[in-house]
Amino acid sequence: MEKIIKVDISDNYVGEIEKLNAHTQPILHRAFSVFLYNGDKILIQRRAKNKYHSGGLWANSCCSHPRANKTFLQSVKERLKEELNIFEDIDLSEIFCFTYLTKFNDNLYEYEFDHVLVGEYKNSNINFNPEEIMDYEWITLSDLKYQLVNTPQKFASWFIICAPKVINYLQNT
Repeated sequence: MEKIIKVDISDNYVGEIEKLNAHTQPILHRAFSVFLYNGDKILIQRRAKNKYHSGGLWANSCCSHPRANKTFLQSVKERLKEELNIFEDIDLSEIFCFTYLTKFNDNLYEYEFDHVLVGEYKNSNINFNPEEIMDYEWITLSDLKYQLVNTPQKFASWFIICAPKVINYLQNT
């Protein structure tokens, strides 16, 4: 079983927990969301239908949990490889953090302290892992803003929270 990091509301380490247990209780744990961009476009992915939550919904380029036995950056880079087959070293910057709770049903939650990272990625061809992702798109910031307002049901809950802040950041840097 995968162990992830339990945290308090200030993101202080308080222990480790099996990933499934963190999502069925709910227990606050550390997570990360990566947004890759190229010019005025962001790479978004449609989560594979077989994911245990948010399957078929659109989300950021890559997201997961830092592993208890790895550094934060090691976990991020491993996940970029696992989901998107990206092996290049991308310069990532953490731009903000936020906490959210989503209840999917009586036995499934997402309660995360999420670290949001951005990085420029100039290779537009993505060789994604079909176990993780069913589709991807390089979407313009303006098109994404429009879709977030007009079709929010297409997106994962955490994405709706953090994408507007990422768009604002990218438009002002």
